[in-house]
Amino acid sequence: MTEISEPAEGSFVDGLRAGWDDLIDRARERIGLKARGPKKPTYLFYRHTLPVRALHWINAICMLVMLMSGLQIFNAHPSLYWGNGADFDHPFVSLTAEGTNEHFWGVTKIGPWKFNTDGVLGASYTDGVNTVRGFPQWATLPYQSPDLAMGRLWHFAFAWLLVINGLAYFAYAFASGHFRKDLLPTKQDIAHVPHEIVTHAKLEFPKGEEAKHYNALQKITYFGVVFILGPLIVLTGLTMSPTMDSAFPFLLWVFGGRQSARTIHFIVAFSFLGFTIVHLVMVVLSGTWNNLRSMITGRYAIQKETTDV
Repeated sequence: MTEISEPAEGSFVDGLRAGWDDLIDRARERIGLKARGPKKPTYLFYRHTLPVRALHWINAICMLVMLMSGLQIFNAHPSLYWGNGADFDHPFVSLTAEGTNEHFWGVTKIGPWKFNTDGVLGASYTDGVNTVRGFPQWATLPYQSPDLAMGRLWHFAFAWLLVINGLAYFAYAFASGHFRKDLLPTKQDIAHVPHEIVTHAKLEFPKGEEAKHYNALQKITYFGVVFILGPLIVLTGLTMSPTMDSAFPFLLWVFGGRQSARTIHFIVAFSFLGFTIVHLVMVVLSGTWNNLRSMITGRYAIQKETTDV
């Protein structure tokens, strides 16, 4: 383990870090949290192996493209149903518009409830023109809507890349022991969850030797995302394909029909989005530069214990 070589005082990187740290400290002060205190001496710990880092970034790109192209596909028919068929009069969820041809506004319907979501969902501007569309242009790939054909091309191309990347991650995780050592929650991890929730709510993150390993919340969350949400989104995607249904008819039975699979697929996709947002927030709050460096170079700065100083 080598000592960190800090940038020279007054350097651009040093100033950028100092400004960012000051911004975080002010944000903590505004929400009533105690100051982080002076920085302690640190050393670099090799936290993420090359395969984990490479597969992580490939996965991030695939998920971004698939989400945006998936929203483009959804815009071709921005409603969700339950069962094997589509009851057009009673959608489970719908993003639509109300009003006249000259004056309309976007609304989101969830069961019996209706919400005005004009400008974002149901109706939004495309190239400066107010348009009836499910999701806005900045959220879809390509941004013109509807463009079902191009959306499907993007979606399916990156879907295969995501599946290959996922299988590679599974193989590496089990062969290297990464699954057993870093991802599989233990009974002790589960017992620690209430404590972890409290400390995370206070923005108190593991330091020293504890920072070398995933904590209980990380293990449970990553396990759920990788081994539950991941396979679920692939299987529901396959269930929407008539060709796959012919080859594997049990998929329709498992998910209760093609429309049910589409709804589950949509919910899981936004579960991935929710996880990503929380993940990015935690990356920023627990140490932006340190976390980014560890996922690019593999090396994470660990604070030395007081006795080591």
